[in-house]
Amino acid sequence: MTNRDQHILETARETIATRALFGPESACLLMVSGGSDSTALAYLMSQLQEAGEAGPVAVLHVNHKLRGQAAEDDAAFCERLADSLGFPFFCCEVDVAREAALAHENVEVQGRRERYRAAMEALDSMCLHEAVPFAEGRIVTAHTADDRVENFYMRSIVGTGPGGFRSMLYKNGNVVRPVLDLTRADLRGFVRKLAEAGDAKVVRDGADALWREDATNAHTDRFRAYVRANIVPKTREWDVRATDNLIRSMNLIADEDDMLEAMASDIIAEEAVPLDADDPTQGFLLEPAFGARPRPLQRRCIVGLLKAMLGQEERVDARSVERVLEAFAGGQPVSGHVDNIQGDIAVSANKLGVRVEPMSAFRARRKRV
Repeated sequence: MTNRDQHILETARETIATRALFGPESACLLMVSGGSDSTALAYLMSQLQEAGEAGPVAVLHVNHKLRGQAAEDDAAFCERLADSLGFPFFCCEVDVAREAALAHENVEVQGRRERYRAAMEALDSMCLHEAVPFAEGRIVTAHTADDRVENFYMRSIVGTGPGGFRSMLYKNGNVVRPVLDLTRADLRGFVRKLAEAGDAKVVRDGADALWREDATNAHTDRFRAYVRANIVPKTREWDVRATDNLIRSMNLIADEDDMLEAMASDIIAEEAVPLDADDPTQGFLLEPAFGARPRPLQRRCIVGLLKAMLGQEERVDARSVERVLEAFAGGQPVSGHVDNIQGDIAVSANKLGVRVEPMSAFRARRKRV
């Protein structure tokens, strides 16, 4: 292993240790698309497991059925990669275009939703098989510093809510990102060096490539691809250290964000009552005292509570947060207030507080009354 390869491995190790992402007892499910980043992640995780720094490791590939034979070839490559590394392989096929049409949703958003839904199911199965508590299970993604920078610029353009400018969390529930301090170039270089060294575990696709290239990544009409092709390069032309500078700034934002999150968690514990103590998806009641809290902390609380309902990887609309807050006026609940947010979540208010619950539960409760 060259010094550069060792640096990449040590950077990942430092991120894992500093952020407490996983340990020797953790079951790790890798989300692998076959692209350069997730392929490199698989090789890195193989080395970490061999060193006793990760528990059972498996690979999940989600075929979105969007790119015909190319998508089938992606799945075949990922299966060969998993087999070469001795990792169990999960493959899930989802017609994302069909699901997006049914949900009246953007294809990219729906694809992300389906990936994480499949990952949660696969992780649950893996943990049961390995006799590892689900709390010790990890969904490991290959998001890099480049992804984090792209997210920052995307959110700068379209707007964002509390904590948005930290861009990405190193750990979000079961989801962890151990290569978030490495760049895409770092990871590609790592894979190339393994191949040059004749590592027997390295696999190639049918065109003798070390990873799969998704041609749609070059379509600049897609928002992320546009930012990647047009905005990020311009910032690096101005200052070659732009990525490092922005990551430092995002980490400073993250430190302050963590402090505010802790304050919001305290408020949730005191003034947000779960409607079902065992199932956060059933919603919550904000007690009247919540209405007097500072607006920035109120927003953070509502974002956190809605994510618990929808899933940590789901996006919470900023407008939804404001509409929950509209159920308070003058620091008190507005009796009789009713609203519908995020498509199927009901918001209602009375003197007891502001209730947020699935629309189906709200309708059933109204019928009983």
